[in-house]
Amino acid sequence: MSGGKETPRQKMIGMMYLVLTALLAMNVSKQILKGYVTVNESMEHSKKNLTTNNKLVMEAFQNTINGNPAAKPYYDKAVEAEQRIKEVVKYIDGIKKIVFEETEKLGGGDTMQLRFAPSLDNYDIPTHILIGSDAATPENKPNSALELKSKMDGLMNGLIAQLDGMQADKKTKFLPEIYNNLKKKLTDMKPHDSGAEEDGIKMTWDVENFYHLPEAAVITNLNKMQADLLNLEAEILGEYSAASGKLAIKFDKLTAKVIAPSSYIQAGQPYKADVFLAASSSALGDEQIQVSIGKDTLTGAGNDKVKLEMGMGKIELPTGGVGEQNHTGVIMFKKPDGTVEPYPYHLSYMVAAPSAAVALDKMNVFYIGVPNPISVSAGGVAPSELSVSGSGGIKLAPKGGAGKYEVTATTPGSVTISVSAKTKDGMKPQGTFKFRVKKIPDPVAKVGGKSGNVDMKKIELSSIGGVVADLPGFDFEAKFVVVSFELTAVVKGVLKSEACSGNSLSSGARQILATAGVNSKIFVENVKAKGPDGSIRNIPGVTIKVK
Repeated sequence: MSGGKETPRQKMIGMMYLVLTALLAMNVSKQILKGYVTVNESMEHSKKNLTTNNKLVMEAFQNTINGNPAAKPYYDKAVEAEQRIKEVVKYIDGIKKIVFEETEKLGGGDTMQLRFAPSLDNYDIPTHILIGSDAATPENKPNSALELKSKMDGLMNGLIAQLDGMQADKKTKFLPEIYNNLKKKLTDMKPHDSGAEEDGIKMTWDVENFYHLPEAAVITNLNKMQADLLNLEAEILGEYSAASGKLAIKFDKLTAKVIAPSSYIQAGQPYKADVFLAASSSALGDEQIQVSIGKDTLTGAGNDKVKLEMGMGKIELPTGGVGEQNHTGVIMFKKPDGTVEPYPYHLSYMVAAPSAAVALDKMNVFYIGVPNPISVSAGGVAPSELSVSGSGGIKLAPKGGAGKYEVTATTPGSVTISVSAKTKDGMKPQGTFKFRVKKIPDPVAKVGGKSGNVDMKKIELSSIGGVVADLPGFDFEAKFVVVSFELTAVVKGVLKSEACSGNSLSSGARQILATAGVNSKIFVENVKAKGPDGSIRNIPGVTIKVK
């Protein structure tokens, strides 16, 4: 055995020694294999307990969402992480089944029966399945150690990416120490190569865990990986749940509240309201919560701060104006991690006059050619909830705010305006109103700001530039434009007349005014004016007596 040429007897003795040594080694390995079986069964038991506990944690986590809406984003991420882990755990179950069935030559089996398996010491088949024929170049195939390594890497990278995304989102942020601990845990669980070498073989993660190991050791290693993943799942669920709980508001004050859709109710309509218990926290002070009202619903900057009592803002606003009032504001809540979350709000209410409301209209009829402003209101109904329509050849258009309209009429006669209110039960008629439609009255001609029979000094005639049409006492902005007129006078015993186009004096008309003598009369007649409705009207002229 020490070298040199051996006799046949020596060779036989050496062979027997080797066989004996192998037999002794097999006896030792049987004891070791039984140890693997015991450890494996303990792993199986731990996995069942972890699976049950994780399920209970998720159920409790889900139940907290109703009382703590801030937990919902954390819960959704926990569900996503749980699903990713379970996929890899299930994948490892598949590998265990393949190793057990092919090693034991079974058509189906249960790794929980490893204690009764006859081929616990078989390492050829597990090595062939997971590594292949050469440890230096492991095969990357389905259900191989390299594929398992890739899935473990992918799982940890995905969970790290999820954790980083949550930390960047203020809705799912962790305290710094929790975030760092979780990230380190995930990084450490990635498959790592030790870098050692044995018999010229580099000890990679896959070789160390699966190469030349008996079936009992391989299945035990796989079960340990599953147990580690379930432990990781438990830690993730616990930290996600705890992080959401740190943001929860502890409500310790309950108050009965009544909210009605409308504060105005008409006769015949039912009164409806929601009655419920509102929860608040008396521990919330100015350091944790600020309520403000104004226009900035993002930061509250420049808004008026609202008084806080028992964690509730007390709003008090003046009601100088009548009608619908709208206000916006924001509640700024400071979370335990120091971040501030804005909660914008909007409030709307109607302000009515103390006893009566008076609406003033310009006239009691509609005029053709001009916009006719009207105000529409109904007791107990917001102007924005009214529907207004007209018939008889008129058109209505909103103008100037809620309840304000302009009516445009085209034909003389009578028209009707109908008003309905929008209710939860549909449109409810509020009444119909009839009005007359008339043409705009004829204007009068003015010369030098005077109409009818007027006296003017000789020197005043030179300041006359033309003729205008005026509607004295008419409340609407209705503009008439003079399109033509005639100017006639007796000058030095001779009757002279000049037709003018437009509203300005022609040169001939100016000559007549310049040569008219004292006590003579000048007639501005046949005046035609165009109104806003497009019609041409003959209007009364002006008679001037020269002084």
